[in-house]
Amino acid sequence: MKLLVTGATGKLGSKVVNALLEQIPADQLAVSVRNPEKAEGLRAQGVEVRQGDFDHPESLDIAFAGVDRLLIISADGDNDTRIKQHTNAVAAAERAGVNFIAYTSLANATESKNLMAPPHVATEAAIVKTGIPYAFLRNNWYLENETDSIKGAMAGAPWVTSAGNGKVGWATQHDYAEAAAKVLAEDDHKHATYELSGPLYTQEELVKALGEVLGKEIPVHQVNDEEYAEVMKQVGVPDFAIPVVVGIQESIRNGSLAVESNDFEKVLGRPVTPLKEALSELVKSLS
Repeated sequence: MKLLVTGATGKLGSKVVNALLEQIPADQLAVSVRNPEKAEGLRAQGVEVRQGDFDHPESLDIAFAGVDRLLIISADGDNDTRIKQHTNAVAAAERAGVNFIAYTSLANATESKNLMAPPHVATEAAIVKTGIPYAFLRNNWYLENETDSIKGAMAGAPWVTSAGNGKVGWATQHDYAEAAAKVLAEDDHKHATYELSGPLYTQEELVKALGEVLGKEIPVHQVNDEEYAEVMKQVGVPDFAIPVVVGIQESIRNGSLAVESNDFEKVLGRPVTPLKEALSELVKSLS
């Protein structure tokens, strides 16, 4: 049995690999990475390192050869690029005769109005079309996505948002990684769709918990999208990224991440890391 993880040197991918190495022997695990030199640490642990680039399908034919169970971690980039890259990966998996595909998708993907939903809708559809058994890991939102705002609050800045009362199912990358590793390593997740969402909180509730961790009150400034865009420019977000960060706030405000589910606990066999505990760990890592 050979398992393979794509994007294994990324923030999520590296955590998935670590979680897998606690469950399976290293010689059963392979990784597909664009730059193999970045994975030398994994090679030293006995993991097979393969070169694979979603932009070059021929490299994926080699990377996926002999793989039984595959985890495709969604790539970064604009929607059109991601759709092309993910489609390349799915097609290569089909050509390689992979027996199972797990894919890191987005909360409520097929119904979502989130600006980042289109690549996930296209990828899920491409996987279903192959007829290969699958599991869609519809990840809600990484708590680590809020790192810059948390750093600002630690330094005395207010928390600025245009997300209104929109709720988010934050959880740690570690929890998402552990869930992905379990789904890839276990054989009872065929044709499954998991809405992996932590308990739902508003921005104010998140900031209140953060304030309790830091031992201080953090002001929350609710602004409109135009004001939020201006604040993001002032803190150094590049112009090309402004529509993305504003769009994320808008999609939260419109409820795209307000997905209630206990699938996380089903997959993990335990509750997700409580918010204050997760924030404490994140703050400690930033201190």
